[in-house]
Amino acid sequence: MKSVILILLAAATAPAASFVAPLAGNVIAISGTSTQSFAAPRDLDEHIAATAAASRRDMLATTLATLATSTIAVLSPTSPALAIETYLTEPTEEFKESERQRLEFRKKQLSLKADFVKVLARLTTESSTEEQLENDLKELKALVIQTGGLPLGIKKEDMYKIIRTKKAKGFWPTNVEIAYQKLKAEIAYQQSPNTEKDLENPL
Repeated sequence: MKSVILILLAAATAPAASFVAPLAGNVIAISGTSTQSFAAPRDLDEHIAATAAASRRDMLATTLATLATSTIAVLSPTSPALAIETYLTEPTEEFKESERQRLEFRKKQLSLKADFVKVLARLTTESSTEEQLENDLKELKALVIQTGGLPLGIKKEDMYKIIRTKKAKGFWPTNVEIAYQKLKAEIAYQQSPNTEKDLENPL
């Protein structure tokens, strides 16, 4: 009976691989209190080791094949990853044309802004007669019409503040005030969402 218990304990603690290979001829007969065992072939351990090695080789081969397939898919000319890379490194003609229009628009806006700044500077520092002040305000109105509003970098609140500062100095005839109000009305009209105009603004 003691021998049977030892055999069962050994079976419970032995590695699972030891029972994978066929155990032809390994028979254990139990009768009463005695046991008689017949040993398995001597090459059983070698057979188990060879089977485990073959399984590892198969697994490694499968993994390498999967990685190779994934790499080929990524490098394929029709793969999304390669398409994104091509788009980022080789801009399309449409993109180039869009960028050209953006640069031209910004260049034009900077030129118009310079014209506004020049007239405002003359209004506040040089012009002193009624005619000069009125002409400056009329020129600003013409620039607003030409621009279709105000150029980038010029805010109407800032421009009104500059003009009011000049007005606060004291000399501000009626005709100059009329020209100023017409300038404000033109800006409001050009910036109205209901005003139809084509500014060719690509931004």
